Amino acid sequence: MRSYLDFEKPVAELEAKVEELKALGENRDAVSISDDINRLEAKAAEALKDLYAKLTPWQKTLVARHPQRPHFVDYCAGLITDFTPLAGDRKFSEDEAIVGGFGRFRGQAVCVLGQEKGYNTETRIRHNFGMARPEGYRKAVRLMELADRFGLPVLCFVDTAGAYPGIEAEERGQAEAIARSTEMQLSLGVPNVSLVIGEGGSGGAIAIATANKVLMMEHAIYSVISPEGAASILWRDSARAQDAATNMKITAQDLLRLGVIDGIVTEPMGGAHRDAQTAIAAAGNAIEEALQDLGNMGPAELRDHRAEKFLNIGRKL
Repeated sequence: MRSYLDFEKPVAELEAKVEELKALGENRDAVSISDDINRLEAKAAEALKDLYAKLTPWQKTLVARHPQRPHFVDYCAGLITDFTPLAGDRKFSEDEAIVGGFGRFRGQAVCVLGQEKGYNTETRIRHNFGMARPEGYRKAVRLMELADRFGLPVLCFVDTAGAYPGIEAEERGQAEAIARSTEMQLSLGVPNVSLVIGEGGSGGAIAIATANKVLMMEHAIYSVISPEGAASILWRDSARAQDAATNMKITAQDLLRLGVIDGIVTEPMGGAHRDAQTAIAAAGNAIEEALQDLGNMGPAELRDHRAEKFLNIGRKL
């Protein structure tokens, strides 16, 4: 059953009428209503197109958080074959907020890392809503070290509201673990590509997004803090999250213009949650193109390219 966001109500009403007419049409005695169905479907499609052509930053935030939006496990299943997950940081424990392992991307052996939020109550608790603890980032470092040793490109899929802020995470060195993961990415001698598929929140995101190529899905967001968190700090009122989202420049379009990211992956009309397979295929094409651009670079050149990319962000902004 499709879930609608509040601003999608006009489309929801039209599509509900279409479903009612289709149900009515299944009755053999019913008068042919195919023309009415086609007319309403065209009207709903046009309303959806108009709506998504002018989404506000806050509306994009809601789309990025849509409960039916494809998660890392969906991208991994759709793009990676022979995937073999690896667990544990070899220091403390396993953290399922970050899933990682090795597999093949369109025939090429790769290391894959991604933040998984979960899709129901059980999996959300198991994956801690995609908010990694220090052991998650240390696992990421372990896998990236293996990839670097064997000359395998690293693909990262970012989708988190931020790193887990609990006391136990701080006790185990959350900030240090994030810094180590960021440092590891900067020092890789192999190509690495990161794709923000939903939310890219704060240091929890940058720890696996310090890549040669940083891409974003069309309706994803990427920021140093959530709009609610920024509103609470700036105005002491989380209800002003919409104002914060507008002023923070968190959309893919803003970030491409500012030079923070390298490309935008177009989503199907109405968002990736309406046609996950098309969105995942488009993401795969963008990743493949990014890897081809980096394919002729040696280890030192890749490190220099990565360092210069992030230094330029500071110079320009």
